[in-house]
Amino acid sequence: MRRLNKKKALNFVKELDAFPKVPESYVETTASGGTVSVLAFTAMALLAFFEFFVYRDTWMKYEYEVDKDFTSKLRINIDITVAMRCQFVGADVLDLAETMVASDGLQYEPVVFELSPQQRLWHRTLLLIQNRLREEHSLQDVLFKNVMKGAPTALPPREDDPTHPLNACRIHGYLYVNKVAGNFHITVGKAIPHPRGHAHLAALVSHETYNFSHRIDHLSFGEEIPGILNPLDGTEKVSADHNQMFQYFITIVPTKLQTYKVSADTHQYSVTERERVINHAAGSHGVSGIFMKYDISSLMVKVTEQHMPLWQFLVRLCGIIGGIFSTTGMLHSLVGFCIDVICCRFKLGVYKPKSMSVFDGHVNSLTPLLSENAEH
Repeated sequence: MRRLNKKKALNFVKELDAFPKVPESYVETTASGGTVSVLAFTAMALLAFFEFFVYRDTWMKYEYEVDKDFTSKLRINIDITVAMRCQFVGADVLDLAETMVASDGLQYEPVVFELSPQQRLWHRTLLLIQNRLREEHSLQDVLFKNVMKGAPTALPPREDDPTHPLNACRIHGYLYVNKVAGNFHITVGKAIPHPRGHAHLAALVSHETYNFSHRIDHLSFGEEIPGILNPLDGTEKVSADHNQMFQYFITIVPTKLQTYKVSADTHQYSVTERERVINHAAGSHGVSGIFMKYDISSLMVKVTEQHMPLWQFLVRLCGIIGGIFSTTGMLHSLVGFCIDVICCRFKLGVYKPKSMSVFDGHVNSLTPLLSENAEH
């Protein structure tokens, strides 16, 4: 009696099981199923691995707005070598309001214009990088993301003692100017103030000593950031005549840089170059020298480094896993279906042959072949 009650209790508990039983055919292990599972898990692992690198990567977002800061000063960072002695040249800035900016922040250093072998190699490498930047603008994002980590763009010091005389002048330092259009220039003679502007003492310098061949090792505006290359860095010009004018027309764009490594207010710029020989007899008037005429854009660019949020990474990861599971399941079923059709083993379920064996006049099947009523 107790055994009967125990059996009834077990049956009752089994009937209370709300979860349906999985048919044995669903959990049948096959070689094809195992192969598909291995391929699916391998694909999921690879895609998840690559997705992690996408999650770690960052990109630069560019936004534009009107620059409302007109009261602050603009810093000009200069490092230019001119192929003339320092006592023969002078550098200063004259802005649009005819205001002469003091050049106390500039230093004049006598140097040799020709570069040493190591300096020449550095200069050629810099020119190659500049050419790549002009062809592929997306490389600028790489420079923005790697600021403070890149090598300094200034010309390295000489590794040997110069044997040639110091026939050039390196003008380097910085200036603070008003945020209006202006003209930074290097010409013959030192600059002196004048009631109507300014003048240069060039009367005592012979025309035969004029040589405005120059090399711009660095020229930037705003806060100087290591690792950022500017369009004129590495520019080298050789004068073909004593009386030659080099002009650079620069458009400055205020830039607010915000990355995970640095936050700075700097400036980018574009430049157009022009050079010509001064010949008054031929109608080419002007003053020999190097002139950089700059203008400031009214738009400001905000460059922000952005990162994929964690929730988006998890959603993409779930999409990869679920998509691979669904796709491999459908492909496995489709391949199995095609193999069954090709091998003529596809069972429609309409006709199934019955196994028959005659024994004592009856058919051994679900129904007798002949019934007793049929005999009569």
